[in-house]
Amino acid sequence: MSVEETTTRPEPEVRATAGGPAGQSAGSGDDRLRPVWQLARTMILSVLRDKGTIFFLLIFPILFLLLFGTLFKTSGTSHIEVAQLGDVQVLDELRGAQREEVTKAATITRVDNEADALRQVREGDYDALVMQDGGKVVLRYSAADSVKAASAQAALNSLLERANLAATGQPPTYTLEATQVQDDSVKPIQYLTPGLLGWAIASSSVFSSALTLVTMRRRKILQRMRMSLVRPWEVVAARIAMTMAMVLVQTALFLLVATLPYFGLQLSGSWWLIVPLVVCGTLPLMSLGMFIGSVTKTEESAGGLAQLLVLPMSFLSGAFFTLDSAPSWVQAVSYLMPLRYLVKGGEQVLSRGGGLVDVLPSMGGMLLFTAVVTGLTLRFFKWNDA
Repeated sequence: MSVEETTTRPEPEVRATAGGPAGQSAGSGDDRLRPVWQLARTMILSVLRDKGTIFFLLIFPILFLLLFGTLFKTSGTSHIEVAQLGDVQVLDELRGAQREEVTKAATITRVDNEADALRQVREGDYDALVMQDGGKVVLRYSAADSVKAASAQAALNSLLERANLAATGQPPTYTLEATQVQDDSVKPIQYLTPGLLGWAIASSSVFSSALTLVTMRRRKILQRMRMSLVRPWEVVAARIAMTMAMVLVQTALFLLVATLPYFGLQLSGSWWLIVPLVVCGTLPLMSLGMFIGSVTKTEESAGGLAQLLVLPMSFLSGAFFTLDSAPSWVQAVSYLMPLRYLVKGGEQVLSRGGGLVDVLPSMGGMLLFTAVVTGLTLRFFKWNDA
């Protein structure tokens, strides 16, 4: 066989559409999703190459969990420091179990000078000063720490009630038995984890979605995608896939750290519902980030708008503290924020033993929110800054 014959022999015909392998039709599902997976893979790789992004999106929230988990590792009434001036009969007559019970809640130190003791109460060295004036027990406290002041009053009232009952010799008509509705295995970490996880997901979803979209537009990446026949829904779907991968890693890390023996998060019942709940909760938060990225033109404006949204939403959604004592209008506003439902749903499945029925309405509401905001995102989506 000659060289000419070898070089001019026709190759077998290979047909591929939209980057698909040979033999696939243009309408196959794999061909339609291939650009989505390629875009998602590109976005994931861009995040993995940026160590700063990995730190702030994955490591930084875990550090918050470690900090809060350590600070609130133990719960209970605050231990108070009480100064006792002179003889106080109700305290001096404590014996056995009663004295042991009091010493668990308070450290009582005898003092001789009233003026000096009051000064120390004002300065915070003591939480209260107790003394006896005839048949009256006087408690002096500072308003600087209302929690410890209330603890001192409650402890002293309890002792006085017992002393009065003992003096009359009559048993009480009614008695109170107070027990915790959760068992002893419930620890503060089971309430900290859902809130901090929700805040972490909100931060990563909103910020990364907004900044990535603006950056891709400014660097003309979106414009090149448009020339390659990539459609807007494919860009959105790729961003969803990338964000989902990131928040599921966040969730796994949170649960891994929180379930360490040191913190003691107990997983029981339908705890696995946290996964679909996180998926449903991420979608509206990510859609907000995509909307911000669609209406802003620079990374600075996108970051500022995202911060303006995420920080108030985190506080008003109960991610850091409960809203039970907040004004009614604040609670009403919180119902408009998707993060509230993610946090409350997380508490249901991780802390209160809730099931699918308890979180299904929240999941449905978050998906509806997602549909509305995603529609707005597609409406304002821009391929370039023009």
